[in-house]
Amino acid sequence: MTAPNQRRILLVDDDDAIQKLLVHVIGKEGFQVDAAADGEEALRKIGEVPPHLIVLDLMLPRYGGFEVLRHLQTSAHSGIPIVVITGRYTDKSTAELIRQESNVADFLEKPIKLQLLLAAIHRVLGTEPGEISAEANRPAP
Repeated sequence: MTAPNQRRILLVDDDDAIQKLLVHVIGKEGFQVDAAADGEEALRKIGEVPPHLIVLDLMLPRYGGFEVLRHLQTSAHSGIPIVVITGRYTDKSTAELIRQESNVADFLEKPIKLQLLLAAIHRVLGTEPGEISAEANRPAP
């Protein structure tokens, strides 16, 4: 297994409060974290320093999450796994269609359950659970 500090994650979400929370939590788990507020900024950052994983909100300004997914599928970065997050209601068939995209590793609906997000990140990257995951898995006194 790889240590989280050897993996870079790009978090793409236009909600400032959610972005700050997730950057904090993912960073506290030991990962290197960068953030983007829209799809255009995300694609620029991916081109500059490709991350090992992308946490991508689907509802974004300027260049939406679906466009980012499609663009990455046809680019040199098609192998970067993506954990999709969305606050938009999606029925089961739509969620399954999104999960079947070649670069989608997982799909989570908002409000995000932090333990599920961290578990998905560790599973996809093959990393050891960090501080937050270890605390959550300890039995209560």
